[in-house]
Amino acid sequence: MNHPYPPPLMTSESFARYTVVHRLPSIVTDVIAENDYPPAIVSTLEVLRDELGEHSIAPLTQDAPDAAAWNRAREPYCDHSWLEIPWYFAESYFYRRLLEAICYFRPGDFQGRDPFEHRKKGALKGEAARKLLKMVLAGEAADEKERFARLLHASLWGNRADLSNIILAAGPEEGLDCASGDDLLLDHSPAAWPLIAPGRLRRVDFLCDNAGLEALLDLVLIDFLLDSGLCQQIVFHLKDRPFFVSDTMIQDIAPMLAALRQIGGPAADLASRLEAHRRGGRWILKSDPFWTSWLCFAEMPAHLYDELAQSDLIILKGDLNYRRLLGDRRWPPTMPLEEAANYFPLPFMTLRTLKSEIIVGLREGEAEKLTATDPDWLVNGRRGLIHLVRRET
Repeated sequence: MNHPYPPPLMTSESFARYTVVHRLPSIVTDVIAENDYPPAIVSTLEVLRDELGEHSIAPLTQDAPDAAAWNRAREPYCDHSWLEIPWYFAESYFYRRLLEAICYFRPGDFQGRDPFEHRKKGALKGEAARKLLKMVLAGEAADEKERFARLLHASLWGNRADLSNIILAAGPEEGLDCASGDDLLLDHSPAAWPLIAPGRLRRVDFLCDNAGLEALLDLVLIDFLLDSGLCQQIVFHLKDRPFFVSDTMIQDIAPMLAALRQIGGPAADLASRLEAHRRGGRWILKSDPFWTSWLCFAEMPAHLYDELAQSDLIILKGDLNYRRLLGDRRWPPTMPLEEAANYFPLPFMTLRTLKSEIIVGLREGEAEKLTATDPDWLVNGRRGLIHLVRRET
């Protein structure tokens, strides 16, 4: 490796600071407004909201199977404020603290209740989402290669539909099929096709991101791969608890299939095929506590690494998976992805719209040029990338 291992992104920096000072408190406010919590829970949420910023991060206090491990992870930062710690730890710990505040792990009326359920369901009912889904399903392509590229691009740009990031300048309605534009910084979809055709994939592992519109577009892509015979089996890796507002859990899949059936027509047919794929063992849903932990992917437990290593292609969706793949560190933008993530099973492909100040794989001078024309290009959700790393042949 030609570069030193860089330090992590910190909450004192730029967009990360904005997240802690503005976005996270806003998420707490929305959780209070969108749920019927009793005064005791509301008060605890307000304490968490007030703590964010320059106050020290408090420990978890309720009994839960993972509480001790989280508190051990917090120990290096126990004398630090929320604005003096690594960004990914701050965000992941925030969501764990939020779940404690709403008694998610305690027996009672609120055990296991998703505080973001209202928002996720609302995203499924939006007319814009319906129109976009119908547009993608109705799109005809001359051949499988062209349809694969189109659906891959739709899945990528669906990543703009992030319910935890309300400041994005470019919403999904601004074009899912814009692969030829300057907004797509890297497009390795042509290089991915030889890995797939003709029917070479035994298994694809899909590290999911957001529920709602993004996940619906992911479902269109995976149905195409399965129904066309290009892939024998697809494993969806989902969150085991609410995380980053809209991250998809196993229990979010049924409402999405119901939404497809309600739309009717090709969308209902899609739901029927997906249910058949699942019954036939071709579409598998899995979760693991690691996906909602404070750890980045280089710290992945052996059992999960070994499982992913069985895959013929791993697809990582979204900005958060990209951050964790790179250790949430400020790599030089020209750093090759295959070097920065040289520990990860191969081959893998990242589909990501840019919502954080981290990127690799660009040409010399490209980042500087982008900054000169659009200072917020790393965080405004306008640009995206499809980045494939293959095994050497």
